[in-house]
Amino acid sequence: MRRIVQLLFFTVFFFCTGRLCAQQPDTPTHLFRIYEDDDFINIWGQGTDNAYTNGTRLDYFYNLQHPSRFFIDKALPKAGTGSVNTYGWGVVQLMYTPDDLTSSAYNPHDYPYSGALFASHTLFSYNPIKKYSFQSELVLGVIGPAALAGPTQRLVHGWEGFDIPRGWGHQFSNDLLLNINVTAEKQLAQAGNALEIIGGAQVSAGTMQNSLTLYPLIRFGNMTGYFDGFLSQYTSIGSNRQGKRKGQFYFFVKPAAQLILTNALVQGGVFTHNPNLHAGDGKPPDTTGGRTSTTAEPPPPAVLPYPPINKLEASLTYGAVFNSGNFSLSLSQITSSAQLKGLYCHQTGNISLYFSW
Repeated sequence: MRRIVQLLFFTVFFFCTGRLCAQQPDTPTHLFRIYEDDDFINIWGQGTDNAYTNGTRLDYFYNLQHPSRFFIDKALPKAGTGSVNTYGWGVVQLMYTPDDLTSSAYNPHDYPYSGALFASHTLFSYNPIKKYSFQSELVLGVIGPAALAGPTQRLVHGWEGFDIPRGWGHQFSNDLLLNINVTAEKQLAQAGNALEIIGGAQVSAGTMQNSLTLYPLIRFGNMTGYFDGFLSQYTSIGSNRQGKRKGQFYFFVKPAAQLILTNALVQGGVFTHNPNLHAGDGKPPDTTGGRTSTTAEPPPPAVLPYPPINKLEASLTYGAVFNSGNFSLSLSQITSSAQLKGLYCHQTGNISLYFSW
């Protein structure tokens, strides 16, 4: 994914600094994000191409001068009087693959080939006075061949000269993804504008994932207040004595513990099943009609399911955000425990680009 990341970075950086940064309002109300997860992005030089291997999303966020008239927005939780509400729309594609991409055989002892494609609608509501927030995300999409993860990965790998994945024929069947994810956060401690400690919890429910996540978020550096609003975390607001808008540069650390009941990306959808298994309990079908076989031929081997999910998972996310004018760059790394029992832990890097106006 190196060439894609470089292309996105230089395109947006040139677009921002060269043409559109000259005349902008002091308080931006719109934000466009290009978000790229990839396990090849690794600050320790140990990139991989397995498990949760890629996630790409494009998001458009905006603040309104009046309450949203969209009936769904009216039902989503908000952070009280005076809250700063940011709405968003996005499109997301996620991919999982096993470690060996060159084999076309079904491998029940590794992560599955799995892809998801969905649209998201978000509301980030922050209370700058009482220092708490509610963040809501609605997800609607598909898992399976309709998510186009296989063609996308083959195209990118062919372009970059990497191994062409050969096992996408074993991915889960098409199924519906419908989820709601709600996050609540509260400031626990603060040291001026240099340090913030925030406690958070997220509940996810639906056909994509059912889980509960608890975490602290620690931010430190030169930054605006976290609860001043979502856009304020990635834009320059206010000005210094020379009349120039203040930039930001800060670090963040986020350890998390997660209780997961279901995850369609590694288990398959709610309404379909693993197409690699025979009907029933995973054993080959009986082709003898119940008669005792008189031949000496051994029975075909049983087809095994993927390992069950780990109900308890842990992760550590850390990184930095740089902002200048209407452009922001976020770099982060996440280390997570194994999602399936008996398998390996994983590291994924993220590069996100933000342009505000």
